[in-house]
Amino acid sequence: MNQELSIRIILESPPPGVDFGIQKGSGNKYETILKQRSGKEDLCFEFKISVKENRDALYNFTGPYVQGPSSERFIYVDIGTAAGQFDSVWTRRLKIPLRGISVETIQQLFTDASLVLETKVPGTAKDGGPNCATVKPFSGWHLSPN
Repeated sequence: MNQELSIRIILESPPPGVDFGIQKGSGNKYETILKQRSGKEDLCFEFKISVKENRDALYNFTGPYVQGPSSERFIYVDIGTAAGQFDSVWTRRLKIPLRGISVETIQQLFTDASLVLETKVPGTAKDGGPNCATVKPFSGWHLSPN
């Protein structure tokens, strides 16, 4: 049985003037959705991912925004030219893991539509450019009001 979960990714203090968006699809056949140009504020991306229960009563994240093998699912944030900003000096992607989400948390999301699964990640890397690669340190996901 497939169900949908509401997701919110907050990108904290990204460097200004860069396009960021959520990757839909994979390989060369992807598009960047929810595209935003960074300014002085945090960026917020809200969308839904699919979840299905497997034989072990665990959950598997699926759908066009979910990347990676079933044991290591993640979401990509496309950055700069990867997000379609062709005049950008940046070509990066930020990998946000879908790990550490308990069965109880998922079940709570299914029963309470006023909640969303949220994470906050740094938007700026140590080099001063947009954060990229796998988020480190990753503070994880938590329930938040929708």
